[in-house]
Amino acid sequence: MNDKVDIDGVKAYLLALQGRLCDVIEELDSRGLFVQDAWQRPQGGGGVSRVLEGGAVFEKAGINFSHVSGEGLPPSATVNRPELAGRRFQAMGVSVVMHPDNPNVPTSHMNVRFFLAEKPGEAPLWWFGGGFDLTPYYGFAEDARHWHRVARAACSEFGEDVYPKFKKWCDDYFFIRHRGEARGIGGLFFDDLNEWGFDRCFQFLQSVGDHYLPAYQPLVERRKDLAFTGRQKDFQRYRRGRYVEFNLVYDRGTLFGLQSGGRTESILMSLPPDVHWKYNWQPEENTEEARLYEEFLKPRDWLNT
Repeated sequence: MNDKVDIDGVKAYLLALQGRLCDVIEELDSRGLFVQDAWQRPQGGGGVSRVLEGGAVFEKAGINFSHVSGEGLPPSATVNRPELAGRRFQAMGVSVVMHPDNPNVPTSHMNVRFFLAEKPGEAPLWWFGGGFDLTPYYGFAEDARHWHRVARAACSEFGEDVYPKFKKWCDDYFFIRHRGEARGIGGLFFDDLNEWGFDRCFQFLQSVGDHYLPAYQPLVERRKDLAFTGRQKDFQRYRRGRYVEFNLVYDRGTLFGLQSGGRTESILMSLPPDVHWKYNWQPEENTEEARLYEEFLKPRDWLNT
């Protein structure tokens, strides 16, 4: 097992991934352009945030790269791993969030990241994490099956148990506990990945990053020109509130960024641009809104449905 860490190789891949994703999304949107914002973190490191707003397809799309460092990891990173306390760290990753205008197009999220924690006189600790997940507003079973087929393909050459394991982890992670409901239809989620050795774990990270567009782009192309009503747009704004609640209460990346003194504008890039909350709202029976709750916001085996 090879544990030689190639941090420059990881950084090069992540920056190239950010560039590729931005190029494809701009072409897919046809009108919007990404604004690039390079920033530095006083405690160490920095990043490049790229955000598209007011496009023809996407109300807001963010594709951020960050590479930060510091003398000690924040509580969100050490709560389950006390051996990391007091170690100098480097953390880098690409985070992607797509908020479409058309409610028939799902919101999507992807993140791939790498952590390195070092202490003089001891072997460095490193791990990879990330995944991608889908948040529809109106459910299409064929879209859900496609999303999960590509997720399985991203895992296929790493073992038959990898997709089921990381699919379940995603279902469990993206669950809004105070609401008792899933955020979306899941996908893949993994963290603390190092047991395969550095090279193999890095290959898996790249597979996840490289499979995001094949999973999401066909869904956007299939749904972006469908007609929608004001009622559907209002429901999209309401469901976006759940997205906000999860990210601010539970999301590890958001908590890590805020606790480590990261750049707030970049960290909160994931939040949608237009959101509604309604008191004790419930969908009417036998509507497409009710169907989302009944059929899609519950973990299920989409590949054998």
